[in-house]
Amino acid sequence: MTEWKTYKLSEVAEIKYGKDHKYLADGNIPVYGSGGVMRYADKALYENESILIPRKGTLSNLFYIDKPFWSVDTMFYTKIKDGTNGKFLFYLLKTMDLASMNVGSAVPSLTTEILNKIEINLPDIETQTELSSILSTLDDKIELNLQMNQTLENMARFIFKEWFVNTEKAAISNYILFNPSLSIKKDSHVKYVEMKDIPQSGFSINSYVIRPFSAGSKFQNFDTLFARITPCLENGKTGLVDFLSNEEIGFGSTEFIVMRAKQDISPFYVCLLARDDNFREFAKKSMVGTSGRQRVQTDLLNSFEVSKVDYNKMTDFNVIVESLFKKVKRNSEENQTLTQLRDNLLPKLMTGKIEVKA
Repeated sequence: MTEWKTYKLSEVAEIKYGKDHKYLADGNIPVYGSGGVMRYADKALYENESILIPRKGTLSNLFYIDKPFWSVDTMFYTKIKDGTNGKFLFYLLKTMDLASMNVGSAVPSLTTEILNKIEINLPDIETQTELSSILSTLDDKIELNLQMNQTLENMARFIFKEWFVNTEKAAISNYILFNPSLSIKKDSHVKYVEMKDIPQSGFSINSYVIRPFSAGSKFQNFDTLFARITPCLENGKTGLVDFLSNEEIGFGSTEFIVMRAKQDISPFYVCLLARDDNFREFAKKSMVGTSGRQRVQTDLLNSFEVSKVDYNKMTDFNVIVESLFKKVKRNSEENQTLTQLRDNLLPKLMTGKIEVKA
């Protein structure tokens, strides 16, 4: 069995401070903050593989990068020392609760002193490489699925705009019902969708919990849920319900507007319209309330005008776009499985509980 040895983090990586990026010109070098890539600049701060660790902000949000980059002054970057596989070290640090090492008050913060003292266990470099390659294979497949989904989503949006954009206008109420009436018995245990269940990638909502019905938006399968509150509206929180049986009714947050296709209208048309920039801008302008808690006025959405629908195109549109939605859903479901597998393997591989043999 491979022997694992204990090191201080400072023995395997040098922690370096990021720098201000504001004076940099635009370019193709990614500039990382604690939330990810902020922009692209013309210069690199470092060009070799590195692990980026937040100095302030969400302390668990680590990044591995093996190409030239710039990291801002709220981030640390690392120079990986010989004898250490950078990707393995990244996965190992991901298993640690860096947030518990916070020394900040108002803003979570880490220091080089704290990071340098962290104790880690490492096997030999060959084992590190083998273990990291297993996890990298899963991550690479997840990333590939995400890229494929983005391409499929772009295709669906393109078809929507090409087929349903013309100069003749009609009221959206000709094609869509807002918050249609449905009935659920009080305290019935039904499927409930929270705002966090709306996917960041993909169209379909397939995450939910079972809970007693109390109050909220009510919907059926193939209804679109449209977040009406800040900041969820700005973050594009919109998704197609795709987990209910034909007669089943679910419910969700009171901050969802339910959008349903009228007869002969594709539900995929409704979902794509809800994600259309023009519709979302119109919805934003209808918002009322305090600056931190504004809501879209549902009644005003009925006055939104869309291009008049050619019903002869709708059937073909439904067939083509449904196939794209199904592919996106399959990729998203596969990513859920892969992510769960990776997250289950990660702590076991990083502690030597699973031995990898050639």
